Amino acid sequence: MTNPDRLNRTDSSLLIAEPTGVFSDEMDQQIARIRRLGRRLFGVADCVVTLGAAARDCAGEADSTASVETAFCRGLPVPDGLVVVPDARIDPSLRRHLSVAGAPYIRFYAAHPVRSSDNIAVGSVSLVDCVPRTFSSEDRQLLADLTALVERELHLKSVSASELDLQKKNRNLQRKSLIDPLIDTWNRGAIMRILTIEAERCGKIGVPLSLIVVDLDYFKKINDTYGHPAGDSVLVRVAGRLRSCIRSQEALGRYGGEEFLIVLPGSPQSTAMAVAERLRQAIASQPEAIGDTLFNLTISAGVASTELFPSATTEELISRADVALYAAKDAGRNCVVQALPD
Repeated sequence: MTNPDRLNRTDSSLLIAEPTGVFSDEMDQQIARIRRLGRRLFGVADCVVTLGAAARDCAGEADSTASVETAFCRGLPVPDGLVVVPDARIDPSLRRHLSVAGAPYIRFYAAHPVRSSDNIAVGSVSLVDCVPRTFSSEDRQLLADLTALVERELHLKSVSASELDLQKKNRNLQRKSLIDPLIDTWNRGAIMRILTIEAERCGKIGVPLSLIVVDLDYFKKINDTYGHPAGDSVLVRVAGRLRSCIRSQEALGRYGGEEFLIVLPGSPQSTAMAVAERLRQAIASQPEAIGDTLFNLTISAGVASTELFPSATTEELISRADVALYAAKDAGRNCVVQALPD
């Protein structure tokens, strides 16, 4: 893993938990049940639920008759109160409607507004039939009760959406807590946790785990000479070069001030040494401009692997890499040293 925005399988599942709840399908299923209940309860040709700014039918039926009736309900204004039309042929506002004057010859229409939590009419529950009907006070109450079920589903969906939004915000905050704000790599806590996760995983599947500890040479001199803002800029550019040298399944984190830790799951010692040398060359190959001055940057690196230390804990592996790093410093810097058994 070279970038916190590209979490690999292990990191995304263990560092940041993702929600799995899906609510829209559940709501559509509930609306479909309410429609079936309305048809059976009132004995009408169809019970139609329309919601949203475009009066979307939440659970459309497949047969053509239902489609015509649904289109009929969609085409009417969202009612502000209960509307009952016992016979559409004699209703001034509906008698010339194509679905009344022609097929499917709708005669009866009743609609109750669906209201949001702030009492705004956002849709309707409508009953449609092809014969005139009377609509008793009990029928009116039953339609209101049926509408309340739809309103309850809307409320639950709204609460679920709020919960998902809160979970998303929490994940973003958690992700930020794992990232170094200056250089946009994993911070120390995150890279250590990744190391622990990968050590356990590699141990289970029987593959080596290697790590590299990298230190930027003479960084204190840069800070003392050019100031901390210049030093921060150098660290950002160094992190970018290091990141470009490792694979997506590998992890780069800031271990200390100018120290980096690279975790290489599945890589033997020889591969880790090659990666470390590639890192060294990437830094040394191009001077960095600090103000009007070109500064030749170098790094020193220590490499340790479970291939040579099969029983080492993660702490012991880091300690071995640290000792190798100090040896690289003592050897004149700008070099890579591998940790070897005593």
